[in-house]
Amino acid sequence: MNTRAGLDLKALIRTIPDYPKPGVLFRDVTTLLANPAGLRASIDELIWPFLGAPLDHVAGIEARGFILGGAVAHELGRGFVPIRKKGKLPYATIGQDYELEYGVDTVEIHADAIGPGDKVLLVDDLVATGGTADAAIDLIRKSGGEVVAACFVIDLPDLGGAERLRRKGVTVHTLLAFEGE
Repeated sequence: MNTRAGLDLKALIRTIPDYPKPGVLFRDVTTLLANPAGLRASIDELIWPFLGAPLDHVAGIEARGFILGGAVAHELGRGFVPIRKKGKLPYATIGQDYELEYGVDTVEIHADAIGPGDKVLLVDDLVATGGTADAAIDLIRKSGGEVVAACFVIDLPDLGGAERLRRKGVTVHTLLAFEGE
């Protein structure tokens, strides 16, 4: 994707073959985050559709979603809600389980982070199968919040995650798509 500033974001993503297992092409956004122009352009493109949108919070999924989501929240003038793995938050929490390839994991937010009717923008670096984002959406809804949209720098469309979120009635905004896993 060439941004409004003319920057090719895809060229700033490092691909690592056979990580975390043989046959997988890992899309590493740390090279994008380390590039000042790439980081700036990514945040600008993530916020563009939501300028002026009625939002109360931006929620980011651990860990790279914290980096991107915090910057998006700052630019939109909204508060940030971290969605963390179980046991990482110090106050009363609500959680949502989700299926992994070999087991179950849980994401949590503070019980008082999102109120009934609050409008939330969900942010993460990448959507693959959509399992974690799906659980984050359920968690936001469980808290009484409304998910306005979910946005990601990278979509892996062959894995179906963005479509999974759309089937839940969530608008999905992505900047780049990479074929394969």
